Amino acid sequence: MSGIDELLTRARRALTRVDPEQAAALQATGGLLVDIRYAELRERDGTIPGALIVERNELEWRLDPTGAHRAPEATHHALPVVVICNEGYASSLAAVSLHALGLHRATDLIGGFQAWRAAGLPVDG
Repeated sequence: MSGIDELLTRARRALTRVDPEQAAALQATGGLLVDIRYAELRERDGTIPGALIVERNELEWRLDPTGAHRAPEATHHALPVVVICNEGYASSLAAVSLHALGLHRATDLIGGFQAWRAAGLPVDG
């Protein structure tokens, strides 16, 4: 197993990952979906209605509820957050980074945006 594979395995052990239907249910009950895909992918494939768009390099600053640069949606540390990348790899690492900020309910979407779209869930664009 390579270094990144080991890192990803450790990260995922810390998460209760969700499938697309579970992510949609969390969003419907006040959870925050956060799309960290870069602009080219969002333009090509579309976006999830209601998801917060945050580039990966800004994620921790925008989601820290105590930070000066937080997004208005980042209201408290108990907020359920589902991080979404394109295929569900980078999002696992990003969600664990949010755990380090105290967002212990952060997780990621198994299969990423591609799984969301394949499940037939709503997509804008």
